[in-house]
Amino acid sequence: MQKALDIFQEITQALLADEQHNPVARYIPSEKVYEELDLKLSHDGTNMDNFKKSLKELVLATPRTATNAFFNQLFGGRNETAVLGDLLAVILNNSMYTYKAGGPMIAIEKEIIRNITDLLGWDSNSDGTLAAGGSMTNYKGILMARDAFDPEIKHKGSRPGLVVYTSEESHYSIPKNAAFAGIGRNNVHKIPADSMGRMDASLLRKAIIKDKAEGLHPIMINATAGTTVLAAFDPFEEIADICAEYKIWMHVDGAYCGSALFSDNYRHLIKGANRADSYTVNAHKMLGTPLSCSIIVVKDKKHLHESFSNDASYLYQTDADDFNPGKISLQCGRRNDALKFWALWKSIGTQGLGALVDKQFRLGEVARNYILSNSDYTLYSFDDSIGICYNYKGIPARDICTALYEKSELMVGYGSFHGTEFIRFVTINYGNDEADIINYFKQVEAFVEKEM
Repeated sequence: MQKALDIFQEITQALLADEQHNPVARYIPSEKVYEELDLKLSHDGTNMDNFKKSLKELVLATPRTATNAFFNQLFGGRNETAVLGDLLAVILNNSMYTYKAGGPMIAIEKEIIRNITDLLGWDSNSDGTLAAGGSMTNYKGILMARDAFDPEIKHKGSRPGLVVYTSEESHYSIPKNAAFAGIGRNNVHKIPADSMGRMDASLLRKAIIKDKAEGLHPIMINATAGTTVLAAFDPFEEIADICAEYKIWMHVDGAYCGSALFSDNYRHLIKGANRADSYTVNAHKMLGTPLSCSIIVVKDKKHLHESFSNDASYLYQTDADDFNPGKISLQCGRRNDALKFWALWKSIGTQGLGALVDKQFRLGEVARNYILSNSDYTLYSFDDSIGICYNYKGIPARDICTALYEKSELMVGYGSFHGTEFIRFVTINYGNDEADIINYFKQVEAFVEKEM
């Protein structure tokens, strides 16, 4: 193990040093990756020198998500205390299904859940768990909504006519999860969004009235805190009113921007989300925790037990159910994703997490102001957003993004809204500062001038 740790330290130091000069890894086309890197597996293995060389080359060729040049996905940056927690979780290698196997790691997961539910203003009857990603926490929300509507479904199988509602701008996992849950992709009714990307609550109400008149059964409304492209917040108060009126489960997908919960300055963006039945947040996005750390909390913990609990005498042999989270999880064996987030939260406190969120919104404002001050840009975003969508000089967004990637300049993606395609620049990497945001635009401008 000591030799492995020495190799780890050597390669990590090499990566950190190289990132200072090359914030974007050298581009390797997918059709050439097996030619340029030693990735082949063999019958006899290899010696340690060759192994170390291959591993180092692989690491140095991998996309760099922690540098000030990565704006491509809804995560980024590298926090030292969170990384330390993740490294220790790997060394300890606990599985988080029982207290017997996880010990005090179960307690830190419970501490995280309790503090999140406290921030939502929920009482001690609430609870939650972690899952492999935001798609999986959304899946758990759909399953609980389904079973709350008809508890017999989990025993007898699904029934026809169940309907889920979500914004046309919501995450792609919703129809996929509806298929998994036996509801069906076609029974996810997508509600149009307004000019700012928010679900239109008036059209939602009309859809529910129409579907009920046709004998269908609305079981869940998925509201989004931070849509994937525009980072928009759905009108939670209006949606909560509709859910209360028609007795429909309200789920909030806060994977992207649900962490506004931690900020005194931006919590107003999720006003009404506390009225939901279930709420998700990804600490690996706005809170800078290593992938993955996806959390779902539920207002009434009975739904976790009713949808996911299954007895296994060979497994649950000690301690009360509250300390055996395998009974409320999709998975049995589950890695410890709590320690890295706990380490971050423990080190900077709730106030510090709020400051991370505040900084990202402030960087978004810097980006918007820069775009608005330059007539070569067209802005498609709005205030209080960390998804900055724009076009530059009328050049197709995908052409700029692809060229920047293939020339190893910057990593940034593109998206579309209401038929318009644009560059989607996210300010979610809290490791950046205002100078990094301005430098990004200067780099894009210089690149376009030279290459396009």
